[in-house]
Amino acid sequence: METSNTQTTTQDTRKTSTIPFGYKLDEDNKTLLPITEELEAYRKAKDYLKSCSYREVATWLTATTGRKISAQGLRKKVLGDTSESSTSAETQTAV
Repeated sequence: METSNTQTTTQDTRKTSTIPFGYKLDEDNKTLLPITEELEAYRKAKDYLKSCSYREVATWLTATTGRKISAQGLRKKVLGDTSESSTSAETQTAV
């Protein structure tokens, strides 16, 4: 079984019509550029979820960054990050 040893830690190219929270679209309309302030706030938001609801944290994240994110959108992003990290961990141990 062959596995790829290359892993991308940032999103390089656009895969959907929605721009992910923490990124902006480059002028070429294909490349996603990270927004450091939003990504830092998102990291803090994940910690806040240990003691607060998704709705409360989404409201805080929107107020902090100025970019709207719903409670459902935040939940989807957090759960997606969790599944991606477990998938990449499984890939690393499979080598």
